[in-house]
Amino acid sequence: MGEVQLDKVLGMLSIYADIILYGNAASVDLAIAVAADIETHWNEPNASVKIEDDWYDVRFIITGYFNPALSETDIYQNTDPRINYFRVEEYASANISFVDGINSNTGYFKLDNLLNNSTTAAHEFGHTIGLDHPENIDIRGQGVPGIMYPRGTITDPIYQYDPAAQPLQPGGTMNPFTRKVLVTDIQNLELSSLSYDENGLSILGAFSSEWHEAHVP
Repeated sequence: MGEVQLDKVLGMLSIYADIILYGNAASVDLAIAVAADIETHWNEPNASVKIEDDWYDVRFIITGYFNPALSETDIYQNTDPRINYFRVEEYASANISFVDGINSNTGYFKLDNLLNNSTTAAHEFGHTIGLDHPENIDIRGQGVPGIMYPRGTITDPIYQYDPAAQPLQPGGTMNPFTRKVLVTDIQNLELSSLSYDENGLSILGAFSSEWHEAHVP
């Protein structure tokens, strides 16, 4: 979830989001790294969007915080559209990170999914601002996988875990490290269709406001 600000003077469309981490595997350093990872990936295409007759440069401004004292009430009572809450633990029952639906502001991260520029945080952030997995997950011949393709996608060999593996065999699916935010991902946000108030503000996503307990093996 994020707040969108349209600046007609500067020709900028800025998307602000705060990532608040809690849980046994969360930390200040991790929160900063996750926010930087999201911001870097989503700004990589240097996209622009046309709204009415003018073009605007799209910029994501993502800030990360660690809140070890976060409570269920804090999440339930939050009304700030910039804030997203994620529990981070070493263990996740389904062995994957997830958010609480398309258009949401809460979720659960498995720690090792977040490390080494894995693109998991950027992918899950895409869900919070309204993007789903593409229907067709066999994208051989189409080049670099967009950020919203899920694990298990069939790609050209160069984007697989093992470039020598046959499709769908061990190592023969997309390595999520190879995903990138593409201009088409920005287009799919349909930023020109948002309703902006008199201050040029709008919202991407919605409040799911779910507190997560730590999963137990």
